[in-house]
Amino acid sequence: MTFARFEALHHGEEPLLLPCAWDHASAAALARAGFAAIGTTSLGVAAAAGKPDAVRATREETVALARSIAGLGVPVSVDVEDGFHRSPGEVADLVAELAGLGIAGINLEDGRGAGLAGVEAQARLIGVVKRRVPEVFLNARTDAFWLGLPGAPALAAARVRAYADAGADGVFVPGANTERDIETLVAGAGVPVNVLVQREIPLRRLAELGVARISYGSLLFRAALHAAVTTARDIAAGEPVPDGVPSYEQVEALHRYGRGDLRSP
Repeated sequence: MTFARFEALHHGEEPLLLPCAWDHASAAALARAGFAAIGTTSLGVAAAAGKPDAVRATREETVALARSIAGLGVPVSVDVEDGFHRSPGEVADLVAELAGLGIAGINLEDGRGAGLAGVEAQARLIGVVKRRVPEVFLNARTDAFWLGLPGAPALAAARVRAYADAGADGVFVPGANTERDIETLVAGAGVPVNVLVQREIPLRRLAELGVARISYGSLLFRAALHAAVTTARDIAAGEPVPDGVPSYEQVEALHRYGRGDLRSP
């Protein structure tokens, strides 16, 4: 049911907007705000734990967060970096564990340091995971643009097609930020295409280009850090406390989300 609900959100009249959380409070607040689904940000999870991103350092924190937010009443997609393991079987075990918690989807990336995993090896990994856990929406990410690799448009187009053929339910191409590149990806992918929120192209135009899902990535975590430091500096400079900040009681009540009580605090 959760998988079907999440999958359907990728085929609506408008793109799925997926804000990404890094802890229970941020996820609960986003669910309370009315978003149809919630993602997680690996950067936010790693930075909040004092660890580096994308080096398989946060498997424990990622699973703990998934367990905490799986019951929010909306589908949740978890960023699992490259799967946190070398073995496809171990990656599939992780995804099965997440599915058992009630997670609807995952992001699985092909970035490996400054380069990419072999396309055939990544396609095999996707196939192993989907055969083991068919009821999780596998969003296959390619980092061809993200890493600034030569020939990124053609490289990304070939990879998203290969990943779709291997069984991916959707493809994610962070760094694709021109209309021409996005049109090419949408035309050739064969499955829903996901891009990041971006300055270059407004949401309405991304919808016109056929984008199915627009992720916030680490933006909200970075914005929260900016707001925290800015607020601290402004108050130190004699400025008043800003309007709109949630009260202590509102934030404290967020712990009820995902624990059997979905009422608004």
